[in-house]
Amino acid sequence: MDDRGFFLTRHAVSKQLAAMPSELYLVRLIHAQSRCAFPGERLWTAGQLTSARTIRFLRARNREGCDVYFHPYAGEQNAGYILVDLDVAQPKVWETMHARGHAPCVVVQTSPGHLQAWVCLSTNPLQPAVATAAGKWLARAYGGDPASTDWRHLGRLAGFTNQKPARRASNGQAPWVKLVYAGASLAPQADSLLQSARTTAPLPPRASRADAPVTPSSTDHAPFPNTAAAHAGAIYRGCMQRWRIADRFPQPDWSIVDLWVARYLLAQGTPAPQIETILRLASPHFPRRHSHPDDYLRRTLARAAFPAPRGALCVDRRPPPGPNLKHRDGPPHVCENSTSPGSISQWTLVTARTHPESGNLRRSEGEPGCRSVL
Repeated sequence: MDDRGFFLTRHAVSKQLAAMPSELYLVRLIHAQSRCAFPGERLWTAGQLTSARTIRFLRARNREGCDVYFHPYAGEQNAGYILVDLDVAQPKVWETMHARGHAPCVVVQTSPGHLQAWVCLSTNPLQPAVATAAGKWLARAYGGDPASTDWRHLGRLAGFTNQKPARRASNGQAPWVKLVYAGASLAPQADSLLQSARTTAPLPPRASRADAPVTPSSTDHAPFPNTAAAHAGAIYRGCMQRWRIADRFPQPDWSIVDLWVARYLLAQGTPAPQIETILRLASPHFPRRHSHPDDYLRRTLARAAFPAPRGALCVDRRPPPGPNLKHRDGPPHVCENSTSPGSISQWTLVTARTHPESGNLRRSEGEPGCRSVL
C-alpha cells in the first residue's frame, strides 16, 4: 500500500471539506470510460468521508477508473456553494474573482490548465432556481462552462486522479486533482449577487402535491404572517428530505413528523410562533383530524421543547423495520457504524426496533435500532 499517497489524499480531502463545511456531502463515482455511475449515491459526514476506510475505498475505485465527484448536500436545496467550472481557465481569473468580491472558498486544478472554483454565497440553503441563476451569472462573468451551472452540479474531490482519457499525459499517466486554494469564507459580494439572482430566477411552481398542501383556510389564521406559505413548505419539505421520510415510512404519522420538525426548528433558534405557522401552513392535510388545531400546535411545541432521547449504540446488523414504523422520540440521527466502505451505505439512521415479545415496532429505552437508507 502506498502510505504516502494515502496520506496525501486524506490531507487534500480534509482541507477541501474544512473549507466547505456542511452537515452532509453527496459523493458519486463515475467510470471515466463507460460514463456509468457506481451503484448508489452515498451521503457522508465530513468525519466519515475522511476516515481511513473511506479514503482507501475511494482510492481503490479511483484506481479502477472511477472519477470521484461530490457536492455539499442540503436535500432539495443548494447548500450555499456555487460551482464555477473553469474548463479553460483564463490567466489570473482567480485574482479577478477576488478583486470583484466573488472570492472562491476552494479552487481545484482538475488537470493542467483546468480549474474548478467553489464560491460560498450563503450559510443557509438556497432555492434551486436562485442557485442556478447565480451559477449562470458567475459562469458568464468569469468564462465558466455554462453547461455546469445547475444548482446541484458535482465538482471533483481533490486528492484523486482525473481518469478522463483526454486528460491523460503523453506517458499515459492520469493527472492528479490538486487543491490550489482552500479557505472557508463567504464571498464579500454574496448578498449583491444573490439579490440579482433572485430577480432573474424563475418563480417556483405552486405546490400541488399532497406532501406539501397549502390551503387558503390555513393561511387565514397564521399567527406569524411574515412566514409565506411557499417558505413554510420549503422548510417542511427540506426536513422530510433530510430525514428521508418518504423512503423510510410509506405511511408516516404526520403528528410525529410535526414533532420532529418543531424540535429541529427550536434547536435552530426559530421563534415558537413562527414554528406554529410553519406547521399550520406546511404539515400535510393540516389540521387533519384535530378538532382543536391551535391546542394541537401548542402541545406539539411544548413537547418539542424537551430534548429527544439518544441511544449510545448503533448496530446496523438488525433487520430493517416494517412499513408501519412509528418512532416518537425524535428525528433520526447520523451515527457511526461498522459498515464497510464498499457496502451500499456509509451512514445509518437511528430508528426503532421490533420488540421481541409483542412484535410491535417501538423503541426500547436505551436500545435504539438502526437501518441503512442508501
